[in-house]
Amino acid sequence: QVQLVESGGGWVQVGGSLNLTCSASGPTERSHAMGWFRQVSEKEREFVAGFSWSGGSTYYSTSVKGRFTISRGNAKDTVYLQMHNLKPEDTAVYYCAFALGTDLYYGTTPDRVDSWGQGTQVTVSS
Repeated sequence: QVQLVESGGGWVQVGGSLNLTCSASGPTERSHAMGWFRQVSEKEREFVAGFSWSGGSTYYSTSVKGRFTISRGNAKDTVYLQMHNLKPEDTAVYYCAFALGTDLYYGTTPDRVDSWGQGTQVTVSS
């Protein structure tokens, strides 16, 4: 089982920026994609940003496109999420995601994810 460890998050005022980091360990040799989802209270976890399994493409939800940037470290098992111009509606628990043999793209449902991080709270205050 792949383990995902997240860091970053916290509290920020509207218009501010935050960075999230996720590192994967364990059996990551198989083709996989990594990305980020978020969840508000009891609502369904929703896709935020992700990579294709080849790593050559990035995808974003329409609500964050142009404000968030996903990137990878040299080891390819670390992903970052830079969040700029944050809005109150970005407030959520953010989860790192790992999926085998599939892209993580806009419209990906949570059941396609094989491993989740523990989640990190992002709060945007007005």
